[in-house]
Amino acid sequence: MRELKTFVAVARHGTFAAAGQHVGLTQSAVSAQMRALERQLGVALFERSGRSAVLNAAGRHALPLAEQILALFSQMARPDDAAHWRGELRIGAIATVQTGLLPDALPRFRQQAPHIELKLVPGVSLDLLSQLDAGELDLALLIKPPFPLPKELLEVPLAREPFVLVLPDHLAGDDPIALLANQPLVRYDRRSFGGRLVERFLRQQRLQVRESLELDELEAIVRMVEAGMGVALIPRAGLWLQRQPRVRILELGALTFYRERVAMLRRAQRQPALDCLLECLGEVSEVRHR
Repeated sequence: MRELKTFVAVARHGTFAAAGQHVGLTQSAVSAQMRALERQLGVALFERSGRSAVLNAAGRHALPLAEQILALFSQMARPDDAAHWRGELRIGAIATVQTGLLPDALPRFRQQAPHIELKLVPGVSLDLLSQLDAGELDLALLIKPPFPLPKELLEVPLAREPFVLVLPDHLAGDDPIALLANQPLVRYDRRSFGGRLVERFLRQQRLQVRESLELDELEAIVRMVEAGMGVALIPRAGLWLQRQPRVRILELGALTFYRERVAMLRRAQRQPALDCLLECLGEVSEVRHR
């Protein structure tokens, strides 16, 4: 098992030295373990070039299998009763999930699994997806990516949120397209998954907009609209709705588009504690969308 753990670490970190720091071994010890593993399997697993160790075809085939073996091994000692589960879960979450679903879901999870240590890692969707793929997170709560996912990742739907047009409360007009064409736009950051959905909508409607500024945080976008900086296309859900901002909200009607909040995890690392947390998240999401 130790060789498999080291192999996964090398695959994730790209060098024997970095993997050694992660698993507590010297570079020479990592190298020795990888040579032993390759002898046992009868194949080379890496393309060695300088200090880097890149997986070859055999290594890419072996990696998900190694992760699955390690996950199954770890479950052998895990009790069935959630009250006796132990260990750590590293959860990555975007801002609206940190302030929205998690404060209600985590107390439910804590009641069922009081001995699981939780580490919450904030970030934007793209960064969290990269950390999950690299094995640095056990679970990522983010916006559904607008591109195909690696088959090693499992996606669990949480919520579907409609986009709306937000405008200063003193601004007249009820036609979203006309307002977007004539008012400055406080743009949802195009580097974010939600911002890409806005960009696609604007292109589909063939709208040439005048940008006022571009940022990622929904709360900050609403504050800028309140201050008269322009109008904005953002998801209707979020903590900003709970404080009754001084804005008007226009539905898009037949033009409505959505962003999807999802939970993502590596298939090979699925475990009962993660399933329990996903169940708690699903219960909270269902209550909120009734």
